Amino acid sequence: MLAGQHIILGVTGGIAVYKAVELCRLFVKAGAQVRVVMTEAAKQFVTPLTFQTISKQPVYDRLFIGSERFSVEHVGLAQEADLFVIAPATANTLGKIANGIADNLLTTTLMAAKCPILLAPAMNTNMYENPLQQANLKKLAAVGYHFVGPEQGELACGDQGRGRMSEPQAIFTAACQLLLADPFWQGKHVLVTAGPTREAIDPIRFLTNRSSGKMGYAVAEVAALLGADVTLISGPVDLMPPPGVKTIMVTTAQEMYDAVTAHFPAVDVVVKAAAVADYRPLRQCKQKIKKGNELNLVLVQNPDILAELGRQKQQQILVGFAAETDNLRENAEKKLIQKKLDLIVANNVLQEGAGFAADTNIIQIFYRNGEEKQFPKMTKHQVAREVLNAVKELKNNPVS
Repeated sequence: MLAGQHIILGVTGGIAVYKAVELCRLFVKAGAQVRVVMTEAAKQFVTPLTFQTISKQPVYDRLFIGSERFSVEHVGLAQEADLFVIAPATANTLGKIANGIADNLLTTTLMAAKCPILLAPAMNTNMYENPLQQANLKKLAAVGYHFVGPEQGELACGDQGRGRMSEPQAIFTAACQLLLADPFWQGKHVLVTAGPTREAIDPIRFLTNRSSGKMGYAVAEVAALLGADVTLISGPVDLMPPPGVKTIMVTTAQEMYDAVTAHFPAVDVVVKAAAVADYRPLRQCKQKIKKGNELNLVLVQNPDILAELGRQKQQQILVGFAAETDNLRENAEKKLIQKKLDLIVANNVLQEGAGFAADTNIIQIFYRNGEEKQFPKMTKHQVAREVLNAVKELKNNPVS
């Protein structure tokens, strides 16, 4: 998601430095180029070699040293950055920044930065609540600095209260929102469905499918990072709800139908990535079915959620998914027309790298006007970005 982005990760001297290592890893894994700037105090907790290994870049820790990359180190670093993150941001460093003190490489580089700046405070509760510290935080917020945390909880000193640095995933999410925010998605309400449904046979057994929910969860997460108001309606999965997304858990196709149709009138975009069971048992046994010679199940059709949305659709953009094993184009285009979709995302689940539970996908997007786009194998977050880009293009340039 962050390919091509340049991030400066400033690390100051607090016990929460260990979390900054994981934050660095998250940025690198997302494709960003990360340059770590450490204070002398930070090096008392974690060595520069740790960050150098994770970031695959040299660590910057001294103000008065020659540089092979920049004629003036702190200015060059600042000009290159798309985002400046300080985690942990100690009381000492926050006080320096708020009062314009630039006495080390980190604060000097920050002074030269014109990119968005995200601070993750971390300190003892009494230090955080000190009126002077609160005045510093208000001063920084007033001139446009962004904050994530601190959180309530147990501190390293044993105290309970506000002052814990936010978890790396929360800081990563806040950083992504600053880097990826798209004015198009501001104020848009996106409804995403994900995962399988389960149809009970008896209290022990059920009918389901192989969907892991990863694709729908990726769409929900990326839409939220772009700035949309996102509602995720999910079947049973082993995934954590994406940060900043309203998540509604359901089990059966009927429950998903009820939840989706209830929210549909108020949304702008629906991305229907769930793999809803087409059939359910006519009767659910109240007791466990004992083993016998044979078992005959009578199945009836579940409500077709996507077709119902197509019938109700007014101004909404409606996106469907088609997981196929053969005749990909024919089956996808048939579903696109029959269910009155605006576009459909199709993949062959037998293709390596495109099956259920994988972290990657290989998709084709089909439009109502016959246009088609093909994509190489990508991570599901990259696929989500392409799907949402297609929605944006369609909204800006409607096709009949």
